[in-house]
Amino acid sequence: MKIAILPGDGIGPEIVAEAVRVIEALRTDGLKAELESAPIGGAGYDAAGDPLPDPTLKLAQAADAVVLGAVGGPKYDTLPRPQRPEQGLLRIRQALGLFTNLRPAIVYDELADASALKREVVAGLDLMILRELTGDIYFGQPRGQRRLDDGQREGFDTMKYSESEIRRIAHVGFAIARKRAKKLCSVDKANVLDTSILWREVVNEVAKEYPDVALSHMYVDNAAMQLVRAPKQFDVILTGNMFGDILSDEASMLTGSIGMLPSASLDAAGKGLYEPIHGSAPDIAGKGVANPLATILSIAMLLRHSGGDEESAARIEAAVKAVLKAGYRTGDIAQPGMRTVGTREMGDAVVAALARHR
Repeated sequence: MKIAILPGDGIGPEIVAEAVRVIEALRTDGLKAELESAPIGGAGYDAAGDPLPDPTLKLAQAADAVVLGAVGGPKYDTLPRPQRPEQGLLRIRQALGLFTNLRPAIVYDELADASALKREVVAGLDLMILRELTGDIYFGQPRGQRRLDDGQREGFDTMKYSESEIRRIAHVGFAIARKRAKKLCSVDKANVLDTSILWREVVNEVAKEYPDVALSHMYVDNAAMQLVRAPKQFDVILTGNMFGDILSDEASMLTGSIGMLPSASLDAAGKGLYEPIHGSAPDIAGKGVANPLATILSIAMLLRHSGGDEESAARIEAAVKAVLKAGYRTGDIAQPGMRTVGTREMGDAVVAALARHR
């Protein structure tokens, strides 16, 4: 595999470094992988005046998979929109045709007490949020700001989805649900949004091709409430770009920390961009305290979805479970009285556990 490594900003380089160490450990056991790095986000702007420099995009396009850390930071907040680090992330998703975003939320038994919810509410949770990634209000046109006749400013964005965009993500959702508990909940706001009315109609049409999958619908505000009331009622949640962005971050707190959640963004052929769902955390950047486990678990997703290597993916996941069982905790998942470790120490522990799980 050719893997493009895009560390990005803030804690991105620190956590990606530990993920690369995991790949290197697997390479010693026979994994065939070539790695090449490039800047993106604020680092891309610093290097080339562009959050997605042309060489970075070309590297990503030529790769079989992409690993990304995080983008953004306060030093870039005053840049014009096209130069903002986040635009690099949006642009690479669009350029690579990455329309499917998989965001699993799994509660490890060792971390059930780290959740903001009671253990009995979250213990055993294994949830997959499927987010459409290239449409919706984040990409709809027209958008911008304008001055009204009375002199006040107005901002506007356009939420829209085409039938084909909804249909293709729905097929992915049903296919994933078929491999899991055969249960899919489609989340929308069809009581007030025309976009969501079309979303629900198309999802219902696609459902006819998957009679073995139980389909339900839920308004997004209710889904947000149900995620904290009774999250284990869900198995696969299918939703649009903006709703998926919000709900997946909410789901992260069920697991004890956003630092535990990996993600995969896939195209129609299974090529993907893999990243933790958390941000660049500039307040702790350079301190060596960030949790690298979401990024390491993203490598497991990379090997499974883009590499077709279930054995190596399972080894990584087993290694993460082993280090948690052994009591290793970064600050974000530590309970009072527990000994905490830093980013590098957590990476050391995972690499050592990999060696024991051959």
